[in-house]
Amino acid sequence: MQSFPLEALSRREIHMALKTAETCMESSSAQRGEAPSGTRPHLYVVTADKTDDDAMLGQFIPIHYHYQMLDQEARIGGFEQAIPRVVKPGMKVLELGAGTGVLSFMAARAGASKVYAVERIPHVARAAERFLMANGVADRVKIVNADAASYLPPEPVDVVICEMLHTAMLREKQLAVIASFKKRYKERFGGQQMPIFLPEAAVMAVQPVCTNYEFRGYQAPVPMFIDVHNAHRMSPLALPSLYAMFAYADDYAMHFEFDQVVAMEQSGTLNGLRFITKNLLAMLPDEGRSIDWDMQDMIIPLSEPMTVNVGDLVRIRFRYDAGDSLLALAESIDGNDER
Repeated sequence: MQSFPLEALSRREIHMALKTAETCMESSSAQRGEAPSGTRPHLYVVTADKTDDDAMLGQFIPIHYHYQMLDQEARIGGFEQAIPRVVKPGMKVLELGAGTGVLSFMAARAGASKVYAVERIPHVARAAERFLMANGVADRVKIVNADAASYLPPEPVDVVICEMLHTAMLREKQLAVIASFKKRYKERFGGQQMPIFLPEAAVMAVQPVCTNYEFRGYQAPVPMFIDVHNAHRMSPLALPSLYAMFAYADDYAMHFEFDQVVAMEQSGTLNGLRFITKNLLAMLPDEGRSIDWDMQDMIIPLSEPMTVNVGDLVRIRFRYDAGDSLLALAESIDGNDER
């Protein structure tokens, strides 16, 4: 699998690449093998108990956590641009995992005649009903207090919005929920055309980095989420390497693996892996672009940092399932994953 700067990949190239993602992934799997002689050993990461209580938070997000999502410009601004490009007047929309209902509100504002907004947590669903009433769209948006993993609308819909997303598709169940929905929707509605999914696709990559884990004189190598505010803590040592890309309308894998030898392009201390996730919210092939949401990057610290020089070859490998905890990913990098 090639290494490449995501920033340099054109939207049209991403659109074209998604059509051949399965072939690319199969080819990459066939090429996996032992590292060439003379390469550095594979990397190890700090591990912990696989029981990750925080993993449950990804499925049941109480109302007091929603401020961060509502106020996150990259997320909410991206959906605000994408939804009216996909949802047209008169369309019927389903939102799986509605939270406060803000994305359902945007769909109604774009002209949807009916929106089914599914939220499992009762107090969040009640809050969403109040918010939608106050925002003047309660006549078109119906809050459904149900499990998104098993709910089907009473009629065919044109668009499905689902934002159960975490960097690297960890913790939350986006892929499982949509896969289940597609199967059950086809069984109930037969020959009806499958709805448009929003987001439409995703691209994921990994990158070796040197990270500053010093906090006021205290060294603490902890998992870290990187955005514009703390990007200064990270220095890339090689280009990102693509390890997954898929469109939600297609069949896709629920398991991710990477086993590649990566050439270092900068010298420094390799002490972390950066996981990059680009969500293509709406692809606009006629314009040769897409509306994207670049999530916060996630850095997993390595328990055995190493000094690397330009040209050194380092084997990086990991595997995990969509929805796994961060600790499950860490175990796989460490080589202790028994799956």
